[in-house]
Amino acid sequence: MKSSAILLLAAMGVLTTQVQAAQELPDKQAPLPSVPKNPDQTYLTPRPLSAIPEGAFGDKVRLGYQLFVNTQQLRDKYVGNELNCANCHMDAGRKANASPVWGAYFAYPAYRKKDDKVNTFQERIQGCFNYSMNGKAPAAGSPELVALSAYAYWLGMSGLMDAANLDGPVPELSDAELVKGAKREDFSLPDALAKAMTVEQRANLPGRGYPEIPKPELAFSPERGKAVYTAHCQACHGADGQGQAIAGVYSLPPLWGPMSYNWGAGMHRVNTAAFFIYENMPFGKSMQLTNQQAWDVAAYINSHERPQDPRNKGDVKQAQEKYHNDNDYYGVDIDGKVLGTASYPVFPKKS
Repeated sequence: MKSSAILLLAAMGVLTTQVQAAQELPDKQAPLPSVPKNPDQTYLTPRPLSAIPEGAFGDKVRLGYQLFVNTQQLRDKYVGNELNCANCHMDAGRKANASPVWGAYFAYPAYRKKDDKVNTFQERIQGCFNYSMNGKAPAAGSPELVALSAYAYWLGMSGLMDAANLDGPVPELSDAELVKGAKREDFSLPDALAKAMTVEQRANLPGRGYPEIPKPELAFSPERGKAVYTAHCQACHGADGQGQAIAGVYSLPPLWGPMSYNWGAGMHRVNTAAFFIYENMPFGKSMQLTNQQAWDVAAYINSHERPQDPRNKGDVKQAQEKYHNDNDYYGVDIDGKVLGTASYPVFPKKS
């Protein structure tokens, strides 16, 4: 391995009863990992999809990709809204600074305050189905979770191998190993990679989350955010925020209402949505929102009613005090209505 590759890898690293239990434990509202963006940063680049190998392992990776970009094929089975994983993890989970799945794979297992336990990678994905997809998590070890884990692993490992100038196929892992994630001392790595980066360096790959942006000069405002939304967002997501569907298939996702993420999803927090919007929206980046605009439009989007928090036991106030205490509007009076009191159903059936 060339010394330049080692330096590149080191720089990347230095910078950085499951569902039931989650319903009973307090959500401390810890923010998603975010650091300010470094404009000179080099990011991991996964291999192209055409490089996925033939055979049983490659089939799992391909299935994971298919489920990631078209999660709607799991509608009524595990998905209860009109979103796909790729709506929040851009470029099929490959894009740096858009919460790429290659970054998440190397960051788990990890402790999450949301359910007060160490989560494996598959448990993290199960949370996405319960909240972001407003659905029902697949069972541990299911073909869907194995496939999504295989896809995330293949993206990350192929990128690391290429950065280190390591030729050859990505090492195959068993299903039981794939679903654990890679943040562990016993994770199997090529010797050159194991020597080049520590576990913590791999867990903090640059571009892992949504880049943090400063708090706005003015307190974020749904009222100002409405003007931003009208000018820059409604052309794609509709004046009513319900996205755009062609022949019943959503090409652009709903941002609130019955078919969007629920009140338990990380994106319902204004700060998380602002970080995502500033870096990745408007789609195609024909222009750049200001810092203030990103916070304001995030506030506007998340000040609308959406599906209920699955952890709510029937009392919005109690759920607010237990799970919602940071940068969100759940339980807050907006235009004379307390959000959460008229929420839409969790995991509604489409068929």
